[in-house]
Amino acid sequence: MKAFIVDRYGSTDGLRAGDMPDPELREDDVLVQIHAASVNPVDSGIRDGAFKRILPYHLPFILGNDLAGVVVRVGSRVRRFKPGDEVYARPDTDRIGAFAELISINEHDVAIKPKELTMEEAASIPLVGLTAWQALIERANLKQGQKVFIQAGSGGVGTIAIQLAKHLGAIVATTTSTANLDWVKRLGADSVIDYKKDDFETLLHAYDVVLHSQGGEMLEKSLRVLKPGGTLISLSGPPDPAFAKQIGASWIFGQVMRLLSYRVRKKAKRQHVRYAFLFMHASGDQLGELGKLIDAGIIRPVVDRVFPFEATNEALAYVETGRAKGKVVVKVR
Repeated sequence: MKAFIVDRYGSTDGLRAGDMPDPELREDDVLVQIHAASVNPVDSGIRDGAFKRILPYHLPFILGNDLAGVVVRVGSRVRRFKPGDEVYARPDTDRIGAFAELISINEHDVAIKPKELTMEEAASIPLVGLTAWQALIERANLKQGQKVFIQAGSGGVGTIAIQLAKHLGAIVATTTSTANLDWVKRLGADSVIDYKKDDFETLLHAYDVVLHSQGGEMLEKSLRVLKPGGTLISLSGPPDPAFAKQIGASWIFGQVMRLLSYRVRKKAKRQHVRYAFLFMHASGDQLGELGKLIDAGIIRPVVDRVFPFEATNEALAYVETGRAKGKVVVKVR
């Protein structure tokens, strides 16, 4: 099958287009013919080796973290799906490979594609949708009337998180560039801060939840906009001991995570708030719940551009510019 492959970390040539063996179908797997796959900043990090200590892939491997397509075969123990089903998924972290014509995925990581979406729109949802769900519902337990600050409102996670938070009845603040202010308001944000002109720390106070996705300086500022008892959920780190436990890391690796996050956890404790690092996990059940919200018109995907499959490296380069509004997708079939 055709695929885009990482042969060595940090290659200046990007991904290699080539042929790979068709994936193995395990007894709990569905084999999906991929129609579209979306591109995420984490793809660049994996390609460049930024996560090789915590995600030890065996070279060469196929890149790509979420997709939509059609089931072509199912394993002997699969009960949820049948050939012909249109599905979308974020494979488990140890089984990525969406930049390809086929992928084999555990059935529990797959959901039926929302009926209202094209394959390209559906492929844009899994990683960012699950991230928003797990941050706001699983971790923050966001309630009606609470205040949440979602950084980078025009990004992939931000566009979905704003819509989900408003569905939950929260009051939403976000940041974006001057050009996107009105557009982000239309997604549902109550307060939109132009990060080129204003400092969110001086404008936001007594927030219940912060969804943090920016750099280290923003992390400390974000802690200060929380009220006592509030929660900061970070997508960009540093990882904490709970994350080490989540991935089953060794005791030594757990101590490294403890040291990396010591400073921010100490600051959080001093301010009587909670710090948590989120590394999104695959979940077909949660994708099913998101699908219901999408089909009901509560959440809508935001797709900036669709690239042809052969231009996957160009799609990655476009995401790396940081200028995309919502998601970037490659059309595989």
